[in-house]
Amino acid sequence: MISLILSESALELVPYELEEHPSIVSHAKKLGKHPSEILLDNSWHFAAMKGIKNEIKRGRPDLVHFSILEATTIPLYYQNKLNLFVHTIDNKVIRFGKNVHIPKSYHRFEGVIEKLFQEKKIMSKNELLLDVKEQTFSELIEQINPSSVIGFSTEGELSSYPKIASEIPDNSCIVLGGFQKGHFSDSIQNKITNLYSVGSQSFEGHVVVSRILYEYEKTIFM
Repeated sequence: MISLILSESALELVPYELEEHPSIVSHAKKLGKHPSEILLDNSWHFAAMKGIKNEIKRGRPDLVHFSILEATTIPLYYQNKLNLFVHTIDNKVIRFGKNVHIPKSYHRFEGVIEKLFQEKKIMSKNELLLDVKEQTFSELIEQINPSSVIGFSTEGELSSYPKIASEIPDNSCIVLGGFQKGHFSDSIQNKITNLYSVGSQSFEGHVVVSRILYEYEKTIFM
């Protein structure tokens, strides 16, 4: 069993300080919701987001959706050998139950996450599918208590997916950024025991998720 954390993910409700911005008010009105009930999305809220803290790491819930789909539609997840966590940019952690099927449609995914942030958990037939709570990355790592914490960044040691996968011990935790641009915050990087780069070019998170998990599957299934 290994764990995967999408850290500092660009997945959050519109923050209080932006709720009255015209672009957000207009978008929320079209959706029939209060501004505090919708996801912050750079596609719609670009003007409102200019100059906010950690701007380049926020407002891309679609990228988080891609990475979640990559992680939850593979044998490793179906056979309960992968625990998935989404740590958000505003220090919330989403946990996934066993064999949770995330909507492939982004609009349905958006609705599920907005509901989750409002209700804190999503159940089906008395089984927990998703829950979310306030938690820092450090607190999550302490809870998981992994044997090693493996991160991916262009600032890491150059290696390859097959080599990294072959050296992943059981009960490890893989950490990938759930944001569009930038690098891990110090609070994240300080918890990583092995930081790797798979090339000078920066790849989107879902690409790295799919490739490292596939190579890891090969070490235990093939």
